[in-house]
Amino acid sequence: MESRGKLYEELLCSINGMYHISCRKEGREVFIPFSFLEKYYEVYGKLTKNRGHEQFEWSHSYSKVFKPTTRYNSSGMFMYFSNYNVEVRDRVKCISATEGVPVSTQWEASGYYYPVQVAQYGLSHYSKNLSDRPPKRKVLEDGNLVTAKWQVPKGASVKRNYDYEKFTHVLEFNSHDSPGISLKLKQGIDLVLSFDLRFLSMNGSLTIFLEDRDRSTIFPVSFVCSPVLIHVLNSSAGSYSTNYGLGSCQNWNQLTRDLHVDLVKGHVLSGRGKKLSKTKLRIHHLLIKGHGQLDNLTLASSNHMGMFYSSADWLVRHQDSSGGWPIGVKRKIASGKADLDPGWYSAMGQGQAMSLLIRAYYRSGKSHYLEAALKGMKPFSKSSTEGGVRAYFMNQYPWYEEYPTVPPSFVLNGFIYSLIGLYDVLSLAPHDQVGDAQLLFDQGMHSLKKLLPLFDTGSGTVYDLRHFTLGLAPNIARWDYHSTHINQLLLLSTIDSDPILTTIASRWISYMSGKRAAHN
Repeated sequence: MESRGKLYEELLCSINGMYHISCRKEGREVFIPFSFLEKYYEVYGKLTKNRGHEQFEWSHSYSKVFKPTTRYNSSGMFMYFSNYNVEVRDRVKCISATEGVPVSTQWEASGYYYPVQVAQYGLSHYSKNLSDRPPKRKVLEDGNLVTAKWQVPKGASVKRNYDYEKFTHVLEFNSHDSPGISLKLKQGIDLVLSFDLRFLSMNGSLTIFLEDRDRSTIFPVSFVCSPVLIHVLNSSAGSYSTNYGLGSCQNWNQLTRDLHVDLVKGHVLSGRGKKLSKTKLRIHHLLIKGHGQLDNLTLASSNHMGMFYSSADWLVRHQDSSGGWPIGVKRKIASGKADLDPGWYSAMGQGQAMSLLIRAYYRSGKSHYLEAALKGMKPFSKSSTEGGVRAYFMNQYPWYEEYPTVPPSFVLNGFIYSLIGLYDVLSLAPHDQVGDAQLLFDQGMHSLKKLLPLFDTGSGTVYDLRHFTLGLAPNIARWDYHSTHINQLLLLSTIDSDPILTTIASRWISYMSGKRAAHN
């Protein structure tokens, strides 16, 4: 065969004497299809353009390393979490309207609250608040100084009264038997809506009508008095509406909603395949029905701190008397060899919750955030065999377990996140209240430095040490976990000068470009 003046011969390649694939030969050089190499060696590549010429880009890994330029600051961004978009993950069913935090489907399809995910949601928005531009923000209605031009049909009413529970004026509405009270909005791209809402009747709703400007399609997103988390109503005309349940509705609900995310979650549940572009959406109008009260209706380009405090408040409400955030689903580890029954704690969840709560205390000065962060250390001193998160490697080195299995599994990334949580408490809590944080952190860092070499495969890292404790094959870390290991070590190296952290991180970075440890 001739291609661009060069002769190629078709060639059959025998792979380990087990099967054959089609290759090509040019002189003494053999060319093996990249589609085979990609799967066989788990490498990555794509055709690109460079200065008008086509080239092929080969990469050994798909993840990034974020090298810190300054010392880690516990009041600043949390690692590289400003790049996280927790709420758009496939394993997030939706953002609960009653709790204001993600509902996970990772290990249970019906959905549950996963403290690790709740903390990551809050930490990502805290970090975005520091990295992003200040948001555009417009108050639409506050019942007092800013009043909107509501369209009130015959028989309906709106009035602005003083509310003795909120100590401020609010908008009171009653649609009676009318189609509802509406508010038209000017064209714009901002899609984060915040409002305080309660209903004085049982059949109330607040609906936002989103318009896809390309398709001239209207998508209703409603907040209704219902215990159902999220429900999609399909119409005979092929359209659908997404409903989020507010529970009983009779108490004030403070909501901060990214309407694009709310719509996308409904879009997925409706079975629609086509993606919805955020840049093509705008709010067309709002409609309120029933009898209720509304306050602080605000439209913004973002509200990261509102979402951050939603996570912090959830963690305060749901911390138990032992200081933990119990995880209410069964976790199957290693093909059933070390399962965790509902109610287990995760050191990673504890650590990231502490990182979030201590930042909430730092920003707000409110003591209940500090108290919850300090209380979160209690499971670190309790054995994983007794419901805590503390295990020992070879009965000598303490380890804080992401998954407190028996026997222990020694997950690396979750352990380091727990250390960062302890360090954050040490850094931001009043010195006379930090309790055992210094001891727990020092013990953990000592264990980390002793055990780090056990996670090195010579070409990558292992996720945990199940091959040692359970007698199973090594659990090789995917590249995104491998890069997480590196990023965590680089962060710790800014607060601990021991060269073992940078030495191992550098070696692990080299594995990402295909280097391997020398053989004998």
